[in-house]
Amino acid sequence: MSQKVSSQKKSNHNIFIDLGFDPAEAAVLQMRATLMSDLRAYIEREGLTQAEAAERLGIAQSRVSDLVRSKWEKFSLEMLITLEARLGRTVHLELAA
Repeated sequence: MSQKVSSQKKSNHNIFIDLGFDPAEAAVLQMRATLMSDLRAYIEREGLTQAEAAERLGIAQSRVSDLVRSKWEKFSLEMLITLEARLGRTVHLELAA
């Protein structure tokens, strides 16, 4: 009877580290992914069309399309924080050891 050995690694709770990104880059990518997910959820929860979301966010409808289609490479962390602020929301950064 043979035994299978699992080659799974323990997750770092950051998919980007798990994918092999440098820890510093992975931290920024994770923040961007979290903010994009939050913005998509807001649009969905509010039942906004892309045109309505674009008006609230102060961006073109094509940029909203990029956002809802998870084109993360098109959004800087700074831009995502700006979009949250345009909705009257504040982004808090938590530092942990």
